[in-house]
Amino acid sequence: MKAVVFPGGSKVEFMEFPDPTPGPGEVVLEIKASGMCGSDLKFYRAVGGASSLGLGKLSGPVIAGHEPCGVVVAVGPGVAENQAKVGMRVMQHHYRGCGVCEHCNTGWMQLCVEGVKEVYGATGHGAHARYMKCPARTLVPLPDELSFDAGAAISCGTGTAWGALHRLDLQGNHTIAVFGQGPVGLSATLLASHMGARVIALDTSDERLARAKDFGADVLINPLKTENVVQAIKDVTHGRGAHASLDASSSPLARAQAVRCVRTWGKACFVGEGDSVTLDVSSDLLRRQVTLIGSWTFSTVGQADCARYIADREIDIDKLFTHKWKLDQAREAYELFDHQTSGKGVIHPS
Repeated sequence: MKAVVFPGGSKVEFMEFPDPTPGPGEVVLEIKASGMCGSDLKFYRAVGGASSLGLGKLSGPVIAGHEPCGVVVAVGPGVAENQAKVGMRVMQHHYRGCGVCEHCNTGWMQLCVEGVKEVYGATGHGAHARYMKCPARTLVPLPDELSFDAGAAISCGTGTAWGALHRLDLQGNHTIAVFGQGPVGLSATLLASHMGARVIALDTSDERLARAKDFGADVLINPLKTENVVQAIKDVTHGRGAHASLDASSSPLARAQAVRCVRTWGKACFVGEGDSVTLDVSSDLLRRQVTLIGSWTFSTVGQADCARYIADREIDIDKLFTHKWKLDQAREAYELFDHQTSGKGVIHPS
């Protein structure tokens, strides 16, 4: 089968791999939708590919794509029918742990006490191909009401936003400031709005801010056009600040603003990967009783809950996607995505 790999240096290569065969406890998925995530750009841009990032023990090129959604087409020995069967519509939790520790047993395989064994699309073959092999325990059922594209979004970006909003204990009478309106931040804006919260959306792109407005944002702030971002947030919250904030930008400045813009007893959550932040511990945190939270993706349980919530409330997650590509168009897709000014993309390998 043809598959996409990232050799590094902002390049895409197409390679041929054998069609996978499931071993004990494994299944093979026919991938119907493979989402493009900002995290993919780390591997796309890396000099020397994923191996240069110190991830796992790579023995060769790895198929990209860590937002898998598709249909089970083959089941290996030892897989119970109520766990996976041919024809089942599924998302995939893109981590593999030991499978038996306290974290793996509660669906948090990325927190495995032995260290995550595989990150699909980074250290293990992912979903930018027609077929993908994975452990049956990493599957999450896709509600019939949702499209495969929606399932791909929930499999990372939208699920990550869901996990962060729940870490923040967001309520309908809260105001939340969401820094960064890429796919994760935009998902947070959409979900928070449906939860009844008032949303302040921040981004340096007016195009992305316009989309945030369409997704339910009540207040739009472009930090490049705002003299004092923290004060601007206080101005629209009666001088008190937001109840909560979520940073999906990874910007050190935005992270500091996300902490400083919340009110006394407020909560700030970081989901954007990498980089750093500098804070004054006393004035920014301690003396305002501010809670700072780090949130890394979600569990299999959280992924299923997110999908069920979206299906039951008929939330149009599909509108996250501004570009849909065939597998053969992956080079063009990532060249565009590398600019990070457009919306979310999805690849349809099948």
